[in-house]
Amino acid sequence: MSASQNPSRPPSQSPSQSPSEDQADVERVLAGDTSAFAGIVHRWQGPLVNLAYRFCRDRGRAEEMAQEAFLRAYKGLAKWRRDAAFSTWLFALATNLYRTELRRIPAGTFSIEDVPEPRDQRRDGQAIQDRLEDQERDRAVQRAVAALPSKYREALLLFYFQEMDVTAAAQSLGVAEGTLKARLSRGRALLRRKLRLAERQEAKRANEPSKEEICVKAPR
Repeated sequence: MSASQNPSRPPSQSPSQSPSEDQADVERVLAGDTSAFAGIVHRWQGPLVNLAYRFCRDRGRAEEMAQEAFLRAYKGLAKWRRDAAFSTWLFALATNLYRTELRRIPAGTFSIEDVPEPRDQRRDGQAIQDRLEDQERDRAVQRAVAALPSKYREALLLFYFQEMDVTAAAQSLGVAEGTLKARLSRGRALLRRKLRLAERQEAKRANEPSKEEICVKAPR
């Protein structure tokens, strides 16, 4: 995630996630063809499970949360107003469910101060080292996001990881667009500050002598 990414960039839309297909399937379900809901599940199961995983960091629990979100969406299809995309309505429903679920049974937590920074990997050449460092940095950023206060974490998850635009993310969280932008700005600032501090601490540790280097033989 780039801390300088522009929060006004348009949302991405997968060819397999067509708004017209969503509307057609919803109309079929409301007309009595319950089998049409399978198309909605097929298009949105992956994104909803991924979103749930960002919240709880547990794949099994994420799948259960997404299943519950689909069940609630099925029961509440008639409540979808056509003034917003179906995906926006679905993600708002799922986000509210996930937030409620985590208040009920919190995910495993850790302090942002404990977020590890990448260590040098000097095996098998520079290319492998760079790839490993990139992967470790990605994990460090994801863990740092998970350790943020919930209002900043949720904003960053929807905007950066789920690639929603500001309007959709704000609607999903039930806040004004200006509030969402403020949370994105504050969340990015917190991440930059904490990760830079961790980098300095890691550099300091790397320059400290090892136990072997400071160990001296006792005189006889």
